[in-house]
Amino acid sequence: MAWFKRKEKGIQTPTEDKKDVPKGLWYKSPTGKIIDTEELARNLWVSPEDDFHVRIGSAEYFEILFDNNEFKELDAKMTSKDPLNFVDTKKYSERLKDVMEKTKLKDAVRTGVGKSKGKDLVVCCMDFAFIGGSMGAVVGEKIARGIDYSIKNNVPFVMISKSGGARMMEAAYSLMQLAKTSAKLAQLAEAKIPYISLCTDPTTGGTTASYAMLGDINISEPGALIGFAGPRVVRDTTGKDLPEGFQTAEFVLEHGFLDFIAHRKELKDKINLYLDLILNQDIR
Repeated sequence: MAWFKRKEKGIQTPTEDKKDVPKGLWYKSPTGKIIDTEELARNLWVSPEDDFHVRIGSAEYFEILFDNNEFKELDAKMTSKDPLNFVDTKKYSERLKDVMEKTKLKDAVRTGVGKSKGKDLVVCCMDFAFIGGSMGAVVGEKIARGIDYSIKNNVPFVMISKSGGARMMEAAYSLMQLAKTSAKLAQLAEAKIPYISLCTDPTTGGTTASYAMLGDINISEPGALIGFAGPRVVRDTTGKDLPEGFQTAEFVLEHGFLDFIAHRKELKDKINLYLDLILNQDIR
């Protein structure tokens, strides 16, 4: 049955008065909820219909965390090389060139230094859009340099993880970053500088096996996928059916691998609250 019936025939609308819906105006969440993208952006990319946290990148997280979105980016021009001359469906060097043009990013992590609620903060944030946020030599080096900056300037360090794990095109070079970043975080701990790790959707593989789970406080956004191997690999390895909600942030929190789950709207306040408590300073 039709929702309405047109009574007048032959209605025509001039071309200039037609209201075409621009492409990309609406966003559909995995639960099927539809929302205007402008409203979604105003809501920090969280669907107000079902509270689903849409994946966002470093630009959006920097805007959320830094006062007035003012920050200085460290090592902004550092790019990956192809030391192994790796080729799969295409050359790694060509893949890097293509993804840099598409995303306007230099690699899968950016480091920003700025004020958050009036105090200095170093934030390393991964971008999933760049080869699945995979961890290559540049990612490890930029994180290491971000930690060095924190130690040199006595500034708290925040790591925002969003990654599919190690970058296979760099093989052992990629795997070495697990030890490299973990060693740097040990130096940060020795300097008694706080480290907050934020796990976002997804945080998997070598990222989870290293810096993502080494924070003084490990937090996550609601519903984020957090784990090491994928569910199929875990099932095939253990030979057991997985619990419901396995590898969600809520499941990981319940089993002691996270300290808190923070809604994106509360992220800036929560991170700075934890830093104030760790540093035993007045709550901002």
